[in-house]
Amino acid sequence: MGLFILRRFGVMVLTAICLTYIVFFMTNLYPNLEKLAKTQGNFRMSDEAVASFLEDRGYLQSTPRKYLEWVGLAPGYLVVKDDGIPLGKCVRPGMDADEVPQYCGILQGDWGWSTVSKAPVSDVLGARLANTGYLMWWVMVLMVPMALIIGVLAGMREGSKLDRSLSTVSILSTATPEYVSGVIFIVFLASSRYGLSPWLNEIGLIESKTLFKGTAAKAMENPTFENFFLPVMTIALYGMGYIARMTRASMAEVMTAQFIRTARLKGVNFRAVVLKHALRNALIAPFTVIMLQVPWLLNGVVIVENLFNYKGFGWQLVNAAGNNDIDVLLAVSVVSVVVVLLTQLISDIGYVYLNPRIRIS
Repeated sequence: MGLFILRRFGVMVLTAICLTYIVFFMTNLYPNLEKLAKTQGNFRMSDEAVASFLEDRGYLQSTPRKYLEWVGLAPGYLVVKDDGIPLGKCVRPGMDADEVPQYCGILQGDWGWSTVSKAPVSDVLGARLANTGYLMWWVMVLMVPMALIIGVLAGMREGSKLDRSLSTVSILSTATPEYVSGVIFIVFLASSRYGLSPWLNEIGLIESKTLFKGTAAKAMENPTFENFFLPVMTIALYGMGYIARMTRASMAEVMTAQFIRTARLKGVNFRAVVLKHALRNALIAPFTVIMLQVPWLLNGVVIVENLFNYKGFGWQLVNAAGNNDIDVLLAVSVVSVVVVLLTQLISDIGYVYLNPRIRIS
């Protein structure tokens, strides 16, 4: 197992280097750098002024050199102008020339400087990741149990009316994008003019004008059931169907296995067969699917967070892309790559432990 983890970790490192270099190359294309210069300087800057701006800050170096500086394996570009003002990658507002560090990359814990927020990227992205992490936690708490229950109930009796009904629900939930289900929830549950809220208020079941809030902006500071349920339900509903379908297929396959037939022939009641024999074996395949939902949630919340105005990881990604905040975009790519690779490693290790028949060569 140790050798297996070591090999996988080596592959993870190589994959991370390749993916981050591709993202770094794409974000440092000259049109993006030109837009950055005009955003920081003046949109009416001439081509010569843009080139001078980029040259002074080291943006016109070769891509491999800039990548090594960003990682922290090469000294950061630094130039001191005639007026004594330092310019370069490691320069931060208010620094003197003798205060500028030689190395300022990821390995040194420096993720760069946000040109939009005027703050270190680690501070900006850390708060957004905390918001998305809280959202992802409650999505998993709601999504996984619901999906497993639906999948197990549907797979216990393949072809029954219950199976067909639950399978239809699973397919519909997966086939409905978040931007559709989110809008439907807002209209029917968070509108003071349409849907259930006016009717419930009229008959006295709720005191407020709406059953839920159509925005989750206040949930970042004070999450409540009223302002946080809709974004959680929107994301959970979309991912639930896929897990339920995989659980249903695995459960249906296990129920036809020889050891299940033997248990039934021995007179074991159906409930005991499902809980003691079929369930553990049926959950092996869905485990991998559940683990792969983590990176999907991290990168798939973009639509929901923007729809409900919840300023998390996805919202920050859209904001950084729209404002050409290069250092934030690079930090987002690193976080996404690391999360994807780590969850894949955890799912592989967990799958081996759950299924002892798998041998590691």
